[in-house]
Amino acid sequence: MKKISIVGFGRFGKVLYRLVKDDFVVTVYTRKPINSGTEISPNTVLTNSIQDIYKSDVIFFAVPIDAFESVIKAHKKYFIPGHLLIDVLSVKLHPRSVFEKHLKGSKTQVLLTHPMFGPDSSRNGFDGLPIIMDRFKADETNYVFWKNYFTNKHLHVIEMSARDHDRLAANSQGLTHFVGRLLDSYGLRPTQIDSLGTKKLLEVIDQTCNDSWQLFTNLQHFNPYTKRMRMELGDTYDRLYNKLLPKQHNPHYITFGIQGGKGSFNEQAIHDYVEKEEIKHYRIKYLYTTAAVMRALHTGEIDFGQFAIHNSVGGIVGESINAMADYRFTIVKEFAIKISHALMIRKDATLEDATTIMTHPQVLAQCKATLARKYPQLAQTSGTGILLDHAVVARQLGCGKLPKEIATMGSRILATLYGLKIVEVNLEDAKENFTIFLIVTRT
Repeated sequence: MKKISIVGFGRFGKVLYRLVKDDFVVTVYTRKPINSGTEISPNTVLTNSIQDIYKSDVIFFAVPIDAFESVIKAHKKYFIPGHLLIDVLSVKLHPRSVFEKHLKGSKTQVLLTHPMFGPDSSRNGFDGLPIIMDRFKADETNYVFWKNYFTNKHLHVIEMSARDHDRLAANSQGLTHFVGRLLDSYGLRPTQIDSLGTKKLLEVIDQTCNDSWQLFTNLQHFNPYTKRMRMELGDTYDRLYNKLLPKQHNPHYITFGIQGGKGSFNEQAIHDYVEKEEIKHYRIKYLYTTAAVMRALHTGEIDFGQFAIHNSVGGIVGESINAMADYRFTIVKEFAIKISHALMIRKDATLEDATTIMTHPQVLAQCKATLARKYPQLAQTSGTGILLDHAVVARQLGCGKLPKEIATMGSRILATLYGLKIVEVNLEDAKENFTIFLIVTRT
């Protein structure tokens, strides 16, 4: 009987052993104890000695993909021309490049295979299960022997190059494992009204998530075609998601969602935009934060979003940059308006009552030097949630929801809207103080 060795006795190593154990003298290399329930045939040797492996004619490598190169590197001093090395990895270009790198000039033979089954799919036998074969560095005799052997075991042999394998596998095995993990993370679970299609999806979860996370990430990282698959899958999801949204939130008018509230510079900016674009039928949703604007745009609650992106003094609007990173969108228009800031307090307060200025971080950045010179006694802070918007601060200050100790800053329009008292105007550090706004829509 031909002597073969199996390096690695994990989930697939055990499947491979079931396939070959009755036909060869088998040496199994494993550093872990064998489970008591594992059936070991009389013609099998268990070893943790690397030298014992290479007493065999044929060596199968059933090791994790990310460990493969380190194993080959550690073992290559034992390779001789009479050996045939066979990998069973789920990717093929990676082992091919590893063998080319470490067997340069060697006469050791190599056969690339991918048995496209595992513990679950081979539970009831091997009949009809596919196995990919790439002759690579094996001679005709060895290649024909193993092709015939797999055929005689009733496997479906598919002869294919490593490159073709990985290209096709990315959109079959790679895609299936990705979707299985996606559905599992989503939390798809059986219910009493499951259709046949739902049951099939649950089967996909069962088949893919029984494999280790290590195998999943290896399939995604070591196949050069899976990255493109994931990107195309994401693009397809976005297109399908957007098709489900109405072309316009309300067919009678355009809905704009803006970063600020009533009286904010965002409101001033959107009025400036619609006037220049001669848009007659529109409504404004006051969403107060860029994150809320982007979320509403994504869910189809608005048709266009607007937010500030940059100021000539304060620089980048960090709030907007952080929110933009979470969504895909298209920029429709970029424009700027001149900004002027006023300091305001409650009508029943005096400046001596105020201890803190609460407003948007950008307002504080645009007035930093002036505030330090004129109002050093006032602490500076920004609110959280919708209080990040200075128009909301002004509204709550005006209706008494914020104490007299709080002052705010922003457009002088806020004083008129919410009954505040203006302490001083034009507190911006630069006379030419412009803020750039973006009008965006869904991609």
